Amino acid sequence: MSFPFYKQLNAMDCGPTCLRMVARHYGRHYNTDTIRQKAGFSKQGVSMLGISETAEKLGFRTRGVQISYDKLLTVAPPSILHWRQNHFVVLVAMNNRRVRIADPARGVMTYSKREFQTYWLSNTNAGEEKVGTALLLEPSATFYNESGEKETRLDWSIITRYLKSSRGQLVQVFISLLIGLLLQLVLPFLTQSLVDTGINTRNMQYITIVLIAQLTLTFSATVIEFIRSRLQLRVSNTVNISILSDFWIKLTRLPLAYFDSHHTGDTIQRIGDNKQIQSFLTGQTLTTIFSIFNFLIYGVILMMYSVPLFLIFSVGSVVYFLWIRLFMHIRRKINYETFHVSAKENNATLQLIQGMQEIRLNNSEHLKRWEWENIQAKIFKLNYRNLNYAQWQSAGALFINQGKDIVISFTVAQLVVQGQLTFGAMLAIQYIIGQLSGPVHQFIGLFQNVQDAKISLERLNEVHNMEDEEPVDKTFLQHLPEKHDVQIRDLSFTYPSAGNDPVLEKINLSIPAGKVTAIVGASGSGKTTLIKLLLKVYQQYQGDVKVGENNFKYISPSYWRKQCGAVLQDGYIFNDTIARNIAVSDEYMDHDRLIRSCRIANILSFIESLPNGLDTLLGAEGVGVSQGQRQRLLIARAVYKNPQFLFFDEATNALDANNEKIIVENLERFFNGKTVVVVAHRLSTVKNADKIVVLDNGKVVEEGTHASLTGIRGKYYELVKNQLELGM
Repeated sequence: MSFPFYKQLNAMDCGPTCLRMVARHYGRHYNTDTIRQKAGFSKQGVSMLGISETAEKLGFRTRGVQISYDKLLTVAPPSILHWRQNHFVVLVAMNNRRVRIADPARGVMTYSKREFQTYWLSNTNAGEEKVGTALLLEPSATFYNESGEKETRLDWSIITRYLKSSRGQLVQVFISLLIGLLLQLVLPFLTQSLVDTGINTRNMQYITIVLIAQLTLTFSATVIEFIRSRLQLRVSNTVNISILSDFWIKLTRLPLAYFDSHHTGDTIQRIGDNKQIQSFLTGQTLTTIFSIFNFLIYGVILMMYSVPLFLIFSVGSVVYFLWIRLFMHIRRKINYETFHVSAKENNATLQLIQGMQEIRLNNSEHLKRWEWENIQAKIFKLNYRNLNYAQWQSAGALFINQGKDIVISFTVAQLVVQGQLTFGAMLAIQYIIGQLSGPVHQFIGLFQNVQDAKISLERLNEVHNMEDEEPVDKTFLQHLPEKHDVQIRDLSFTYPSAGNDPVLEKINLSIPAGKVTAIVGASGSGKTTLIKLLLKVYQQYQGDVKVGENNFKYISPSYWRKQCGAVLQDGYIFNDTIARNIAVSDEYMDHDRLIRSCRIANILSFIESLPNGLDTLLGAEGVGVSQGQRQRLLIARAVYKNPQFLFFDEATNALDANNEKIIVENLERFFNGKTVVVVAHRLSTVKNADKIVVLDNGKVVEEGTHASLTGIRGKYYELVKNQLELGM
C-alpha cells in the first residue's frame, strides 16, 4: 500500500505535515492548518515536544526516544524522525540495506543505510553508540473515535474566475490559434501536390501557383502569430495584476498574528506562486492545449496516409516519455541535495566576506577557507552526478528519437518503393511527423507545469481559505462608548509552541481614560506582549478585556486601530519621503499638522537641514537615518494621526538625554485628554505618569504613582534605584 504523502506549504511546516501524513495513514484526515494551531505553530516551527503533545490531542500514544539504527529496525513504522537536526520526516519502511522516508519538503525518498545514518544519527549514548531522535506513534481507541475532517480538494475556481474576467480576449487568442492551425494543415497537402502534380507533369505554372500559395499561407500565419502574441501578452498582464491584487487584498484582511507566525520568505514564495499560476494560465499552457489539438488532427491525417506509420510514431513517443519520466525522481533528489549544499556555500561565502575582519583578527583564515573548499568538493561531486544522469537521459532520448525517425523513414521509403505512397506523399508525411514531434515535447513540459501549478495552488488556497480578521458574516462594533476606560480581567496569554510558560498570567488592570499609564518591568516580563494584545495583534487570549461597556473582542479591529496610534520597537520606515513616512494613511497631507507633529517629535530642525526637507527620500533608495532619528519619525507618525489612544513601547530608548527631555515635555502637552499607555525603562519617561504598573514574570505586582511606589521600596524601586541615585 502506498504511503499518503503531503507536501509542506511553509518553510517551517514540516512537523505538522509529518503528523498529518501519519494520521492519514491510519485513516483520519486533518488539514495542516488544524494541526498547526494545535501544535502552537510559530516562525521557529514546532518542537518534537509540540508534535508529541499535538499527536496525543489527536488520539495517539506517543513516546520520544533516542535509539540506534538496529533498534529502530524493531519499531513498527510510521514514526517521525528528527532529520539533519533541523527538519522532521516520516519513517515509512526500513530494512538492513534501505530506508524509505516521506520528506514533506521533497517527497517519498529511498536512502541507503549509510545515507540515512548520515542524516538521522545526531548523538552518542552512554555506550558510545550513535543514536538519533524518533517519535514513536500508536493510535489509541480515542483516535478512531475522532471523526477527523473532511478532505478538501484543490479549489481550481481561483484559476477559472481569472480566466472568466478575460474571456473576451481569450476567445480572440483561441480564434487566432485555430486559424493558424488550419493554415498549417494545408501545407502538407500543398507539398504533396507540388511534387506529384507540378514536378511530375513539369507544369511550371502550377508549381509557381502552389509556391505563391505556400508563401501567402506562411505570411498569413506570421501575421496571425504576431497578433496572437500581443493578445496573449495583454491577457497575461491583466490576469497577473488581478491575481496579485487579490492576493494583497487577502493579506491585508488576515489577522496581524499571521505575520508573526509566518516567515517573510513564505509570503514571498506565495507571490512567486501567484506568478506561477499566471504563467500556467497565459504562458505555454494555451499553446500546448492547441498543440494537443494539432497532434490529434495531424495524427488523424497520418493515419489516413498509413496506420503502421502512426503506430510506430506513437510507440516511439510513449517510450521517449517513459524514459524521461524514469529520470525525474533521480534529478529531483540531486536538485534537493544541490540546493542544500548551495545554501551552505552561500553561508560560507557570506561568512568569508562579512566576517573577514573577525577571521583575520582570530587567525582563522585557513580553517574558514578549508570549510569553503570542502563545500566546493561536495558541489563538484553533485554536479558530476547530475551531469552523469543528464548525459544518460539525453543519450537515451536521442537514441529513442533517432531510432523512431529511422524506422519511420525506412517504412516510408519501403512504401514508396512498393508503390503504396507517392514521392510527394513521403514529403508530406515527413512534414506531418515534424508537426507531431513538437506537441510531444510540449506535453512533457505541460506535465511538469501542472505539477508546479498544483503545488502553487495548494499554497495559495491555504491563504485564500484562511478566515479574515473581520469575516463578512460577523458583525463588529464600529463605535466606542463615551466613557472608554480599558478594563482587563484575568487576562492570560501564551505564545504558540509546546512547553511555553504563560507570558501574561491572570492580569487584572484598569487603564483610565484620558490619563497616562506607564508599564515597567524587567526584560521578558510581558510589557510588549500586553501592548500588542491591546492593539489586537494577538486575539487568542484567555480572560476579558473591555473598553467601557464594550467587549474588546467585538470591536472592529480596523475601527479600533483608527482610534489608536502606536510606536513599537520594530516600527517600519518606508522607502518614501519623510512626509509620506509621517502621514502614511493620508492621500492629501495636512501640512500644518505635519509641521506640528515634527516639532513635537523634535525632528523638525533635522528635516529642515536636509536639501529637500520633508520631500527627502528615506529607505533603501534614499537617505539612511540613525536609530534615534527613526524613533522620532515614528513618534511624529503617531502624533500626526492624533488618535484617542496612544501606545508607546520603548519609544525613546534610543534617544540621548537632551532629546528625550524635550520630546517628553512636548508629549505631555499632546497627551492631554488622551488615553496613553507607555512602556519604558527610563525613570524620566515614566515618573510623571498618572499611574505606574509594575509587571514581573507576567503578573502585576505593583500599581501606583512614582511617589507612592518609591516610598514602599518594592519592585519599582529596585528597577529605578540606580537612576534615582544618579538623579540625586
